[in-house]
Amino acid sequence: MPDASGPHHSELLKDQVSPDDSNWVNDVPSVPPSPPWGRVDRIRLFTWVGIAFATPAVLVFGFHLGGGLNSSELTVQGELPLKAVMVFFVVLASWVVSRIEKRPLDDYGIPVRRAFGARFWEGALWGFAMLSAILLALWVSGHFQIDSVALTGKGVLRWGLAWGVTFLAVSLNEELAFRGYWLFTMSRRMRFWPAAFFLSAVFGAAHLGNHGENILGILQVVATGLLFCLMIRRTGTLWFVIGFHAAWDWAETFFYGTPDSGLLGVGRLLNTSVHGPNWLTGGSAGPEGSIFAMLILLLCAALIHLRFPKAIYPDRPV
Repeated sequence: MPDASGPHHSELLKDQVSPDDSNWVNDVPSVPPSPPWGRVDRIRLFTWVGIAFATPAVLVFGFHLGGGLNSSELTVQGELPLKAVMVFFVVLASWVVSRIEKRPLDDYGIPVRRAFGARFWEGALWGFAMLSAILLALWVSGHFQIDSVALTGKGVLRWGLAWGVTFLAVSLNEELAFRGYWLFTMSRRMRFWPAAFFLSAVFGAAHLGNHGENILGILQVVATGLLFCLMIRRTGTLWFVIGFHAAWDWAETFFYGTPDSGLLGVGRLLNTSVHGPNWLTGGSAGPEGSIFAMLILLLCAALIHLRFPKAIYPDRPV
């Protein structure tokens, strides 16, 4: 990915970045000053918001009025079409502003040539492992159990793939919407971590309407947003986070069959149950609403720091 400050700067620093990482470089001796926030910048941001959020929101609202949504259950048929539409518009929005700004999508942390590459699959392993760690802690403490196997034979593969595609769409939509162009442009204004805190709070607020959410569940969403920003900061790309996010949701809904924001998935591999206070088990929010989830997220942040010790995504893009 070309460095945002120009080819000469990229040439000078090209030997300092691993070929597996994005070409974002954070080795400059000082943070560049914030560029003036003018009318053109506001128009670009409003253009992106209009395409990425406003247009699909109208379509989803119309779909809801037409009776196409069922808020009492989580299904592939209900989720996948909507998320696919939302992915289309957020990708379109990112592409449009990249053409307006004359930047590659790489500058927003979306290197197309690395789509579903090593970073994505490593992130997927981390996501499955972290969700499993929460349930392991609940099982060891006697608050979680596997009751039965719900699927057999070809149904395992069919539903596993269907939910995999669904949660890939969920992950692509949310990561490109909350941690793609928006994170890039906000980082230019207020530096990376203030932008990360702001967008993580917005990310949490966007989940307030989820059926069955609780306060710990929303706090966990905000904390997860910050963890995802840490991953982006250290890897320089969204692909690790996209893999993590998709695998976490897949493990939660399909593999372990636990509630996701109060809803059980139709076509889950296992039937499981929890016993105990909501603050410990997660209650209606599922395992992500458990206090164990917060502890696992902190552990994950420490491990990410060890795995990726160097910041790649710039503190203030230029």
